[in-house]
Amino acid sequence: MAEENQQGQAPEQQFAIQKLYLKDVSFESPNAPTVFADGEWQPEVNVQLNSKNQGIADDTYEVDLNITVTAKQGEKTAFLVEITQSGIFTIAGFPQEGLHGMLGAFCPETLFPFAREAIAELVNKGGFPQLYLAPVNFNALYTQQLQQQQAASAPAQDTAH
Repeated sequence: MAEENQQGQAPEQQFAIQKLYLKDVSFESPNAPTVFADGEWQPEVNVQLNSKNQGIADDTYEVDLNITVTAKQGEKTAFLVEITQSGIFTIAGFPQEGLHGMLGAFCPETLFPFAREAIAELVNKGGFPQLYLAPVNFNALYTQQLQQQQAASAPAQDTAH
């Protein structure tokens, strides 16, 4: 009878984290130790985010969240952190657009706290004050990326009359 209830219904949606791991880590402080003596610590911090994904088996995907943080004190680079926080996820039963949203927004959002913690620890071990990255709205970033792709792929309209 359970089989009869499942016939004709959409497949059950599944999401599972199989593994979380640091794939790549780099910390550089090219101007140490002089950067520590450059007066009051008021760095200009630049954060860049990028994510990518690939299928590795049926309904199993690897998602990489790449974050680069550059801190400058005046003209000098105080530190540069590059990290790739990765995860293997099982995602099944989602329509194609939902799958893209899971891979492009939900999975990077899941990875972000782990990457943020690793970055804070590296910066602190490098001798600098704690750096806590602000939360990121990955849904908004994903939507913005989709809109940019749609605008780029739309045929140019001839406005001359």
